[in-house]
Amino acid sequence: MIDKGKKNVLGILVNAVNYEAAVSKIIAAASAGKPMSVSALAVHGVMTGVLDSTHRYRINHIDLVLPDGQPVRWALNWLYHTELPDRVCGPNAMLQICERAAEEGLPIYLYGSQACVLEALSRNLCQRFPNLIIAGTQPSKFRHVSAQEKQEIAQQIRNSGAAITFVGLGCPRQEVWAYEYRDDLSMPLIAVGAAYDFHAGNLAKSPEFLSKIGLEWLFRMIKEPKRLWQRYVFLNPLYIWLFLLQALKIKQFDPTDATPPVEEVLYG
Repeated sequence: MIDKGKKNVLGILVNAVNYEAAVSKIIAAASAGKPMSVSALAVHGVMTGVLDSTHRYRINHIDLVLPDGQPVRWALNWLYHTELPDRVCGPNAMLQICERAAEEGLPIYLYGSQACVLEALSRNLCQRFPNLIIAGTQPSKFRHVSAQEKQEIAQQIRNSGAAITFVGLGCPRQEVWAYEYRDDLSMPLIAVGAAYDFHAGNLAKSPEFLSKIGLEWLFRMIKEPKRLWQRYVFLNPLYIWLFLLQALKIKQFDPTDATPPVEEVLYG
């Protein structure tokens, strides 16, 4: 088990953990009924915080930020000698969490995406983990909600009896959701993004050899060029440039240099 705490990558605090430590932390919080916000950030997720000081504040107040994406793991290893053997990929972590939840009788809740995706996802997860309890599902409203609607959403999740909630709204909306709902729900809230579509069978996952060498982004861009090309063409080189500035101590990135949100965004 590797858990070396939070480390500063371009001003974003990322937990230097492996799968075992991450899953154990989440299951422990779920068993104890303790609030915990969780996200798995690859380069794009890190850069959303780098480029937006308010979102940087939110990310740096998320309890557990997993190093999803090899470039994020490489940064942790090169800057801090954390010796992480692998990234902690959100979709893979979701499966490991579901496996442990099934073993320990911890019901899960699936929030976000579309009803058809949630139906396929639920079916596939239960086929894979027959003892898994899915306490409830709720598709995204694909809009901002009111403060009253937020409380209704939280109450629905509480009433379900869930011990863990997965959130699939896409980055950065799901990180905002996990940050804003954390204190309303006494359980881990885990932002997992594309994991819903992967496990529902709607998206093909990158071959493992591409993921190992940090080229999963290329596979995804080829699959969804219109949606993803700007994300990768602009943000990946910028990430590398800023990482070099940090590694060479040319520029300091202060995680506390962030702007607290004035009001809630209320993504639904």
